[in-house]
Amino acid sequence: MKLLLTVQLAVLVLAGAAPAMAETSGAALFAERCGMCHRTNGMGVGILARRPGDNSKGLLENRNDLTVALITTVTRVGIGNMPRIPRGEVSDPEMTVIAEYLAKGKKP
Repeated sequence: MKLLLTVQLAVLVLAGAAPAMAETSGAALFAERCGMCHRTNGMGVGILARRPGDNSKGLLENRNDLTVALITTVTRVGIGNMPRIPRGEVSDPEMTVIAEYLAKGKKP
């Protein structure tokens, strides 16, 4: 039994995080990686809501005007008060899942 657990652990370690991430939904990754700022009462929500014009842009999950390219660029480069998010914090595969979730399938 102990040997079986050791082998299973070794397989998981060698396989890396990709299989686990592949099963994680965009909503779950967004909540984990971005939610502290971009969900209700987050600093990013408050800052985006204060912009002139349409103040409904604070909650990113409710927006319909986001694209994968925009989300990825803003996240990797940073903009305004939002710092850049390096690949060490959010991997490229995670970023793709999050961006596709927020863009609701819009890729251009």
